[in-house]
Amino acid sequence: MTIPYRRLALLGFVVCAAAMAFALYLQVYQGLEPCPMCIFQRVAMIATGLVFFVAAVHAPRGGGARGFYSVLGMLTSLAGAGIAARHVWLQGLPPDQVPACGPTLDYLMDVLPLKQVVTTVLSGDGNCAIIDAQFIGVSLPGWTLAAFAGITLYWIAIPILSKNQYRNYL
Repeated sequence: MTIPYRRLALLGFVVCAAAMAFALYLQVYQGLEPCPMCIFQRVAMIATGLVFFVAAVHAPRGGGARGFYSVLGMLTSLAGAGIAARHVWLQGLPPDQVPACGPTLDYLMDVLPLKQVVTTVLSGDGNCAIIDAQFIGVSLPGWTLAAFAGITLYWIAIPILSKNQYRNYL
């Protein structure tokens, strides 16, 4: 059984949109302010969602374009997974090895060039090591890492699930 490519891409977009909606819910209604690494994970989730959206709108018939979207989507989701993995690692450090807390992302953006901001944020600081919330013993960055891993596997599965499906209908 094959599933239309457009449906598969739309499902991926909906998952990314739901992840972002949940992140915004936690921020606005639960008062959990995102640290700089959380913000970068959000950027990666948005980028992955945009690739899904463009793939759904385009709904390519050929394997080359579908492969392009899969590679691009895997790159964005793997970038997010890498940031989330670093975040989980920072949270797992013993308290005496946690880096000192640094300035806010807004301040960094005001005083440093973008390349240095990215380098600084990805190195992490004490703010990123704080575990604000957990669900069944896994922190939010841990869940985000699992989501990015699942999305990466989904990008691999899309060409297989939609193989020989040349209809662009929903």
